[in-house]
Amino acid sequence: MQITRQADYALRAILYLAKLENGEKASTKDIAETQKIPPSFLAKIVSQLSIAGLIQTSRGARGGIMLARSPEEISILNVVEAIDGPVLLNACTVNSHVCPFGEDCPLHEIWCETRNQMIEKLASATFARHNLVPAV
Repeated sequence: MQITRQADYALRAILYLAKLENGEKASTKDIAETQKIPPSFLAKIVSQLSIAGLIQTSRGARGGIMLARSPEEISILNVVEAIDGPVLLNACTVNSHVCPFGEDCPLHEIWCETRNQMIEKLASATFARHNLVPAV
């Protein structure tokens, strides 16, 4: 499995926001420049993260972007799924009927176990300073 470039950019944006002081806002220009994200791409990402409830945006002179929840409450999985959708690994892990062998497939169990381990790992890695975000 490889996450999309868009999900990678979204993770960088959340990392940047997680380093800010509580309640501090950042401009999309600052995020784009420091995280090396094309501004037009960032606009789409910001929209998706906002819809997912991970960030808040406001316009105007005092506008900007900030986390909608504390960094401890946002995981890598939250961000990846907000951008790329559910982590599947293989379509049969969600619907065994897509495989002609169904659950009798010799690979089905390993795909499901691997997917579950990956989801567990990504869900446990939050943007908290002690968990993922290095101290500034």
